[in-house]
Amino acid sequence: MLTTMFLAAFILITVHSQETEETITYTQCTDGYEWDPVRQRCKDIDECEIVPDACKGGMKCVNHYGGYLCLPRTAQIIVNEQEEAAAESTSGRNNVIRRTPVDPHRAPPNPTHQIQCAAGYEQSDHNVCQDIDECATGTHNCRADQVCVNLRGSFSCQCPPGYQKRGDQCVDVDECTLPPYCHHRCVNTPGSYFCQCNAGFQLASNNHTCVDINECDANNPCAQQCYNILGSFICQCNPGFELSSDRINCEDTDECRTSSYICQYQCVNEPGKFSCVCPEGYQVVGGRTCQDINECETTNECREDEICWNYHGGFRCYPRNPCQEPYVLTSENRCVCPVSNTICRELPYSVVYKYMSIRSDRTVPSDIFQIQATTIYPNTINTFRIKSGNENGEFYLRQTSAVSAMLVLVKSLSGPREHIVDLEMITVNSLNYRTSSVLRLTIIVGPYAF
Repeated sequence: MLTTMFLAAFILITVHSQETEETITYTQCTDGYEWDPVRQRCKDIDECEIVPDACKGGMKCVNHYGGYLCLPRTAQIIVNEQEEAAAESTSGRNNVIRRTPVDPHRAPPNPTHQIQCAAGYEQSDHNVCQDIDECATGTHNCRADQVCVNLRGSFSCQCPPGYQKRGDQCVDVDECTLPPYCHHRCVNTPGSYFCQCNAGFQLASNNHTCVDINECDANNPCAQQCYNILGSFICQCNPGFELSSDRINCEDTDECRTSSYICQYQCVNEPGKFSCVCPEGYQVVGGRTCQDINECETTNECREDEICWNYHGGFRCYPRNPCQEPYVLTSENRCVCPVSNTICRELPYSVVYKYMSIRSDRTVPSDIFQIQATTIYPNTINTFRIKSGNENGEFYLRQTSAVSAMLVLVKSLSGPREHIVDLEMITVNSLNYRTSSVLRLTIIVGPYAF
């Protein structure tokens, strides 16, 4: 805004006194000027000092003769001192008090003589005109919702900050409808406003900008792991845990319920993890698998006259000499009935003791053991049969050649249990000579299918 300069005009008022031969001239200055009783002339009013918010929109206020200028803050101002002096001289022309010398023979002037001041001024104790502060004396006519601002020789009724004039009334300025003051949300209040931020943000020191709140640093709400994101945060759990329904706390994951095959034998859930255990006689291998412990190599508790036989899940002690009369031990696990003994004529010539272990609930049919002649005679025929131990029909003996046969498991066996099966090989020659040999097979069925 540009306010042009006005030269001061004046009105002459002449007062004659009978006591003194004195002429006094009073001057009422035009807008933008005020009377200077000391210098006895009109002087410029500095509106930039007395007018609140004289310039808007970031402009700077520059006082000018008889008015003021609103210029950009980057503008350069050059003042001509000669023009300033001329302006002051012009505005104050004839604004002096002319006094004629007093005759010493005449009586002195009356010190209580009243002078006449312009409107908005009053006589001071020093007999000069001074401004009347209408705002302080209460002689203004501003409304209750307005603010009185004193001016030289007058006053102004203005609206308080945050209000604007509409007619004679001051109405609230809704700052929220103006160019955005707030980063997120603006809340208008009477005469002012304030800014609010969305959830997860907080006001910066300028009370306008919203900055992200790092919830993980400020007040970690997560039970375990916290990751800050713009305007919010996310929680995560350590391995073995999972987020609860509130997405903040962590609950233990029961891995044992997720799969029945996670462990070969038994799964034990623990906070944040799980472990696999094996039954007695087994050890955990690879964290989940059960492997048989060979007690015969680790903790052999058999006597010297016994042999230790390991099976799936345990061990057994068997006599080193299993022969019963009239059989005698001729080699390891082989008993022979002497020909010289007449009793032996009705008995198998030899009995061989063998041991084997199978897992419980083995898939059937399944080949489990092969029997084979150790000595082959010419012009002989060999036949094989299950002599005993197959009362429930769990086994079947299939001849595979002239000198061998295969024992087949045809019914699943559950352990722990022990089966003793006698497999007999009968040999007949062309002269009808008949002899037999027995293989006594002890089958130990483990307690588990591993």
